[in-house]
Amino acid sequence: MSTKTNEPLGLPISSKRELIEWFAAGEKPRERWLIGTEHEKFPFRCDDLSSVPYEGPEGIGRLMELMAQRFGWTPINENGRIIALSKPGSLAMVSLEPGGQFELSGAPMRSLHETRTELTAHLDEVRAVAEGLGIRFSGLGFAPTWRLDEVASMPKARYAIMREYMQRVGTRGLDMMYRTATVQVNLDFATEADMVKKMRVAMALQPVVSALFANSPFRENAPSGLLSNRCHTWLDTDSARCGVPSFVFESGMGYERYADYALDVPMYFVYRDGKYIDVAGESFRDFMQGRLPQLPGELPRLSDWTDHLSTLFPEVRLKRYLEMRGADAGGPDHLCALPALWVGLLYDSAALDACWDLVRTLSHEEIEEARRRVPAEGLRAPFGKGTVLDAARAILELAHGALRRRKLLDEHGRDETIHLRSAEMAATTGLTPAELLLRRFQKEWNGRAERILQDTAL
Repeated sequence: MSTKTNEPLGLPISSKRELIEWFAAGEKPRERWLIGTEHEKFPFRCDDLSSVPYEGPEGIGRLMELMAQRFGWTPINENGRIIALSKPGSLAMVSLEPGGQFELSGAPMRSLHETRTELTAHLDEVRAVAEGLGIRFSGLGFAPTWRLDEVASMPKARYAIMREYMQRVGTRGLDMMYRTATVQVNLDFATEADMVKKMRVAMALQPVVSALFANSPFRENAPSGLLSNRCHTWLDTDSARCGVPSFVFESGMGYERYADYALDVPMYFVYRDGKYIDVAGESFRDFMQGRLPQLPGELPRLSDWTDHLSTLFPEVRLKRYLEMRGADAGGPDHLCALPALWVGLLYDSAALDACWDLVRTLSHEEIEEARRRVPAEGLRAPFGKGTVLDAARAILELAHGALRRRKLLDEHGRDETIHLRSAEMAATTGLTPAELLLRRFQKEWNGRAERILQDTAL
């Protein structure tokens, strides 16, 4: 979730056309396409494996303060507390999710090698500071040991609004906020038609990618019977703003259709004068008419539009780029494989065309059925006329070839296919990361829950 910074409001929005043009302004020629990666991790205490609170001399707030002091990050404050860090001269940001999930929103990069370098540098910084505070970080898609009431809460006002609203619209919204962690990649598009094709392919393939990266089989100290508790959680969080919207595959899909979708998703908040105003459940359409009960006569600015877009959670989200959101968090190789897969599939014309041929005959119902079954069945879930595993092997072959064609080499002369290895291993063996963890839990860890966090530490 994005972090709010104080910026000038700008002029009021006068028409829906401005919202559509805002999306169109994201178009970039192929030579300017970049890669943005975001990933989260769970902080835990080394001594008792508990969730780390914000407050205190060894809390998350102190961790943020020390990172700013030692590594040149600039603190972003809310009500006198550091809630995010920005890097001067860079678009990278470190922020906090509701349950303390520590997120790096990486700077846009030209190659996957640069993405790996950024990840390595970030983890080195985090470890250097966290070690002295008795904190480590676990890379899983769902907090494996804590009950919901045991997870620390971060002091961000928008989360208080969301927490209240989530309990009205689904059964798993609080789990989503406090106990899930993800990795996502943000990619560019050239035209509206290019955006539509990429979004359709990415939406259709999300169940396949979710299975390949399934990495959250534990819940409250024991195997849950699921391979991805994170994916399962999203199935009943808030149907108005989550999932795979059917309109994406319908005639007329484009910037305006997505804008109409966003206008119809209930709002969470409006940010004014450094404060979040609770407007949960209200309509952005009414806001554009000056009819918000909480702000009568007030009209939205483009900053309100971008805030609102950040509160939509479809499996692929449109901003001025596309966000692929369907994967569990994991270790460093896992975190690099996700952007490698999507760059290979969406940034290569031949691979994108082949992916479209693979999914174009799928119905929305078939995609949703796969999405419902993947959390428990993983790569064995049905997908079209075959299985998710069949599709995973096909798209990994396409991505591998595409990354070879990019011919971007690291300092050792290796191309970007090296970053696909963890996903290729899952497809080759037919075993998700979650299934490998379950084997370790039974054999190597002898069913000892305390090993879950320790042995998945980054």
